[in-house]
Amino acid sequence: MSIYEPLWWWAALASLALVAAGGPFTIERLRRLKWGQAVRTDGPAAHRTKAGTPTMGGLLVTGVSAAVALVVHPESSSAWIAALGMLVYGSIGFLDDYRKIRTGASTGLKAREKLAGQVLAAAVLAGAAYIYVPGSSQWLVPFTSQHLSIPLWLFLPAAIFIVVGAANAVNLTDGLDGLASGTMAIGCLTLGLMALGLGQDGVGVLALTVAGACAGFLWHNAYPASVFMGDTGSLALGAVFGLLGILSGNVLFLPIIGVVFVVETLSVIVQVAYFRWTGGKRLFLMAPIHHHFELAGWPEPKVMLRMWLLSVAGAVMAMAAIVWP
Repeated sequence: MSIYEPLWWWAALASLALVAAGGPFTIERLRRLKWGQAVRTDGPAAHRTKAGTPTMGGLLVTGVSAAVALVVHPESSSAWIAALGMLVYGSIGFLDDYRKIRTGASTGLKAREKLAGQVLAAAVLAGAAYIYVPGSSQWLVPFTSQHLSIPLWLFLPAAIFIVVGAANAVNLTDGLDGLASGTMAIGCLTLGLMALGLGQDGVGVLALTVAGACAGFLWHNAYPASVFMGDTGSLALGAVFGLLGILSGNVLFLPIIGVVFVVETLSVIVQVAYFRWTGGKRLFLMAPIHHHFELAGWPEPKVMLRMWLLSVAGAVMAMAAIVWP
C-alpha cells in the first residue's frame, strides 16, 4: 500500500482522538491515585509550581498507539516488535516513576538497574528485528539510493546502542511542557511518511499512530501542562523512535529527524565533560540545554516552540535526503 492509503491516516486520527478524549479520565485517575510529579530541587525555580502535577500520562499514549496500530495492521512483524519494545520500555519507566512517587524524590530506579533492563530488552528486540525483519539490516544511506548491509556481529551492538540511546535522549528532552510530545509527534510523522513512501507499511502505521497519540497528548500536556508523560512515556517513546528507524532500515536518518534529541543529549555530555575538565565550572547555566535557555530568560513556551521549529527543520532535511524509488 502507499502513503495515500486512507486507513493509515484514519488510524493516526483515531489515536489522536482517543488520547485527547481519554485525557480527562486519565488525569482524574492519576490524581486519585496521588501519582504526582516530583520536581528536581536543583532545577529552575519556576518549575517548583509543577510539583504534584499528575504524571505517568505516557500510559495512555503508549497503550492507545500500540492498540490502534495492531488492530489495523495485525499481520506486521515490524509493528509487533516496535509495539512490544514501546510497552517494555514503558514498563521500565513505570517502575522508575512509581519508585519516585513512593519515595517522594526526583530519582527512582538506580541508574545501573535502569540501564541493565534497557540493554537486556534492546538485545532481545534487536535479535527479533534481525530474524523477523530482514530489511532491518539494510540501512539506507541519506542522499543516495544505496544500502549498507550490516552483518549480525555489528547489527546487534549497534541496534542496542540506538534503542537505549534514543530512549534516554527523549527522556532528557522531556523537561518542558509539550517539548517531548511535540518533537516526538513531528519525528514519528516523518518516520511514518518515509516508511510508507518506501513501502514499509507496518513501520509506517505504527509511526503514524504514535505521532497521532503524541499530538492528542499535547491537548493536555501543552503549557501549562495538566499532565506529564513521565519516564513511563519518554522512555517508551524514545525506544520506539529508535526501533522504527531500525526496522525500516532508516537508522542513518534518525540523527537528522531527531536533531533536538541529539542536541539535548550532547549538551549534557559536554556539560559533564567541561565540569570535570575545569574542576567545577559550567559551560551552560544548566543542562539539558532547554533549561539553559530558561535560565537565560526565555519563557518556557518560547523554548518549546523554537525546539519544535528545529525539529521541523530536521524533518524537512530528512525528507529531502531520500532518493525516492
